[in-house]
Amino acid sequence: MYSLCTDIGYVCLNKKGEQLCGDHVEIVEQGDKATVVVLADGLGSGVKANILSTLTAKIISTMMANDMTIEDCVSTIAATLPVCDVRKVAYSTFTIIRISGNNLEAEIIQYDNPHVILLRDGKNLVYPEICEKIDGKNIYKSKINLQEGDTFIATSDGAIHAGIGHLLNFGWQRDQIIDFMETMYDPALTAKTLSTLLVNECNRLYGGMPGDDTSCCAVKIRRRQSVSLLIGPPQDPQDVNKMMALFFSKEGKHIVCGGTTSTLAAEFLHEPLDVSLPLYIDPKIPPTAKIKGVDLVTEGVITMSRVLEYAQDYLADNEFYTEWSIKKDGASSIARLLFEEATDINFFVGRAVNPAHQNPNLPITFNIKMRLIDELSDCLQKMGKRIKVSYF
Repeated sequence: MYSLCTDIGYVCLNKKGEQLCGDHVEIVEQGDKATVVVLADGLGSGVKANILSTLTAKIISTMMANDMTIEDCVSTIAATLPVCDVRKVAYSTFTIIRISGNNLEAEIIQYDNPHVILLRDGKNLVYPEICEKIDGKNIYKSKINLQEGDTFIATSDGAIHAGIGHLLNFGWQRDQIIDFMETMYDPALTAKTLSTLLVNECNRLYGGMPGDDTSCCAVKIRRRQSVSLLIGPPQDPQDVNKMMALFFSKEGKHIVCGGTTSTLAAEFLHEPLDVSLPLYIDPKIPPTAKIKGVDLVTEGVITMSRVLEYAQDYLADNEFYTEWSIKKDGASSIARLLFEEATDINFFVGRAVNPAHQNPNLPITFNIKMRLIDELSDCLQKMGKRIKVSYF
């Protein structure tokens, strides 16, 4: 397994009054071969733009993932999509970022979108570009050797149009966007968070009424980080030592969830379980505990339910980021570890039924716990995490 990986996150903002976004982001992962990201901006807005951008992104990403040339991609798009009656153009604008399987080289192909910004060590890096004519269109190509922490920021033209006629006379120029991202950059921020910050600022400049579809997609090169989460005791009490040994043998950080589970973990480690109340308490989330040798100890189902809510929101508008990114309760702490730090996540799930959950007045059942892990795993996979779930 390569030590580096890609963290990809994007946010799309609809034009005021439109239910569909005219921009589309498509991501195709080819295992250890390459990762292809396409941001397409359909002509105009609304349904037609949405169809144009979606087809463009899917056609290009599929063809690029199958090692087709950009010339073939452009010709296929021109022959497939309808021609705009006004502009006489058959396809939308697009940006392609192709990351090699070892995450050490990037290829960028750009047509008529704002040129991709590359931040290295948090500062803008000017990269080489070659302009080629394909079907009469100027296509810009770049090849870049990558380093850990390199972050690509691709946007649709809604970003550079932000503020026109409102707060800015000539929109938000690319140099100004670079200054903003350099100021906001923090190595700990995920690609999704960086995209959210940029799109939120565009929305502010638009006065909350976007005059164009606005999208940002960030691609960040980072080192792999493993996090393991243990929840629930095993179905067979004879398997406790086996489950604990496998869990604690994993590299990286360790999270233990659940009262019974944390007691068993403490016994396995021969360490006391410290349940003294922490300084930061959320009345809706049970307090955390401490065990020497464990990075985070929390309650089980209630805490994980909140983590699932945060994960579902993270994949959508990421509105809860300002909540879980700074709070000290168990759910927020788990969210930071899983969403921001982890690239590889191992779930160790015990199948034992908690007698306390058999109270008919409690809305908690064994099936709910299983479903929580299944849904959270699905969300984390959509974030680009590598997930492994082991049941005991």
